[in-house]
Amino acid sequence: MPADAEAPVVVDRRAGPHGEVVLRQHGPLLQIIANGTFLMDTSDGTSERLLVRAALEELRRGRRHREAHRAAPRLLIGGLGVGFSLAEAAAEPEWGRITVVEREEAVIHWHREGGPLSGLSAEALRDPRTEIVHADLTRYLRDCELFDALCLDIDNGPEWTVTEDNATLYSPAGLAACGARLAPGGVLAVWSAQASPTFGDALRNAGFQGVRTEEIPVARGVPDVVHFATKPA
Repeated sequence: MPADAEAPVVVDRRAGPHGEVVLRQHGPLLQIIANGTFLMDTSDGTSERLLVRAALEELRRGRRHREAHRAAPRLLIGGLGVGFSLAEAAAEPEWGRITVVEREEAVIHWHREGGPLSGLSAEALRDPRTEIVHADLTRYLRDCELFDALCLDIDNGPEWTVTEDNATLYSPAGLAACGARLAPGGVLAVWSAQASPTFGDALRNAGFQGVRTEEIPVARGVPDVVHFATKPA
């Protein structure tokens, strides 16, 4: 029987402050479902890895045009998910501190040693640069340290949020908070399940420059998208 014809099996189900979070197995794949909405699975990870890889390329490109050179760039990943973005970051020695902010305690638990998702993230979690923070990203951004890159993957996109309160992240005030937590020349990268032309306008209105989108083909359906923007140096 093909994997996609098998009935999904619930591995774990948790009730948290933001609703229900479920880890489900569908054939060989593990899937994260939040409040009945599919978020991600372990099928590919190309776009989640690109989120981090391309952000570093943007930083490199900007630094080639500036004389000043910082220490190893500091990265904040919004959303642990199944761990693809963290694994990509930890595999790159050029990154300095790697901070991952995840609001669902269940997701963090699934990645801990022996957890069902630990096979994807165990090596990255052992990396001394890695720090996992259990917090709501919108609140964390209010007074955290400065980062050189913010790579955000907490929703299915700016127009398709997991919970209503997440929409504040993509509002003018939320984008201003992102800009405030970026060092000059820093890069903001936002994952989305589909393109959002209006979000590009919102980024420009928030004072970001170099706004662009990159499409990543998927096996079925519309391409995933990563929105990129840079804080002026």
